[in-house]
Amino acid sequence: MNGPVLSVRDLRVWFGTPGAPVRAVDGVTFDLVAGETLGLVGESGCGKSTLGRSLMGLLPEGAACDGEILYDGANVVDLATRELRSIRGPDVAMIFQEPMTRLDPLMTIEDHFLETLRTHESDLSKAEMRRRSLDALGGMGIPPTRFGQYPHEFSGGMRQRIMIALALVLRPRIVIADEPTTALDVLVEAQILSILSDLRRNFDTALLLITHNLGIVAEACDRVAVMYAGEIVESGPSADVFRSPAHPYTRELLASIISLRTESLRSIPGAPPDLREPPPGCRFHPRCPAAMQVCPSLSPVPVQVGTGTVRCWLHGPEAMIPAGGTAPLEHRTLEVADEA
Repeated sequence: MNGPVLSVRDLRVWFGTPGAPVRAVDGVTFDLVAGETLGLVGESGCGKSTLGRSLMGLLPEGAACDGEILYDGANVVDLATRELRSIRGPDVAMIFQEPMTRLDPLMTIEDHFLETLRTHESDLSKAEMRRRSLDALGGMGIPPTRFGQYPHEFSGGMRQRIMIALALVLRPRIVIADEPTTALDVLVEAQILSILSDLRRNFDTALLLITHNLGIVAEACDRVAVMYAGEIVESGPSADVFRSPAHPYTRELLASIISLRTESLRSIPGAPPDLREPPPGCRFHPRCPAAMQVCPSLSPVPVQVGTGTVRCWLHGPEAMIPAGGTAPLEHRTLEVADEA
């Protein structure tokens, strides 16, 4: 396998608030390899979208970022605004949620594409820009007769295809797709996933797919990273994680999936914590059915389990667990019994 095109090391992102800072991303580390798809999953509010935006330097005012985002020998965290703009689009592109809020309603689709190409490849003639744009749209199944129309004249699925075409017209090495199938019906969802799969296969593009849909991850991703309360708690090859999840949170997420065999709905008790004051120790322990006495007092460290890594005291390292620290938490056992 080729070396990573993007390496993230101990990345932290926090937002200033009148009270305590919100630690939206806290110590995240992963690699992204050319030609692979990495699925980033977890409940809403766990920091997935913030992580995706931080990779492109698109954090809002009041946000701070620390750690390393290594791309092409440079740390994106340290780049100036002008340098960031030079890699957005040609090198790293992003497909946002809800394309209707990202497309300018006063601009035609042609205007969107010409603006993008004029900004990053100004040496192209207008005829070449038009050809490139129509090629990108054609790859998404949108005919050239609709090039002069406005965003409101397209369905939700077609607007999402336009967003993908805008991201791909500059032929980036990395694409960050933030919930690209949100609010789309299952047929359009399948078409979008097929387009993303073709992109990876034909152009060796690395794809970070941010989603809460585990079914999409099982179908489209080579590896998966499970995020909870700003941390990646488990990562590994998708097939291995789905076959034998190591972290209790991953197991609970998988148990919540609805299938044709589902007879009753299942959910994870409670909600993700307030990231201004996350719980001490393991951040999942207040909701964890396997919580032990060590969990509220010490933060687990990532350990190798099979072909992946997991951040959970169920898997050690035992040398760090104090004596008597493996006994179950009685209050959590009672809570689970009450929920049942």
